[in-house]
Amino acid sequence: MLVAFESLPETARIWIYQANRSFSTEELDEINGALNTFLTKWTAHGQDLKAGYEIRYNRFIILALDQSLAAASGCSIDASVHFIQSLEQKYKVTLLDKMNVSYKQGEFVAYKPLLDFKKMAKAKSVSSNTIVFNNLVNNKGEYLTHWEVTASESWHSRFM
Repeated sequence: MLVAFESLPETARIWIYQANRSFSTEELDEINGALNTFLTKWTAHGQDLKAGYEIRYNRFIILALDQSLAAASGCSIDASVHFIQSLEQKYKVTLLDKMNVSYKQGEFVAYKPLLDFKKMAKAKSVSSNTIVFNNLVNNKGEYLTHWEVTASESWHSRFM
């Protein structure tokens, strides 16, 4: 059951998929349509899942699920991963690789492999004040308050 992302409670479970590049306007239109279709039909053990999404900075796909009605099951999580894999294939992007870091350079979002980000931190090309995207947040409340933070406030701080 697709609902507006904004209507989901702060306890809603979150999954964040970061793309290795920005999506074009045409791609975003198609992806929004595909997400609408997928989430409308997404179920767990035959029960509709109350879910929503948003796309930020033309590159982050954020899925949210209100588990108070029905929780995600292994099969429903598998279905969402297969859906994301289909987007990866269709648009020739990386969405599932968690060993990459996205951070802000001014108004732009940069994307680097973790090893490169570590080297940049050592070379002081990024600092503890660099805005990073903490894709390890677990629920909508954390997403709203601790997703886009300085490196010093996230797991990235270990490299500074």
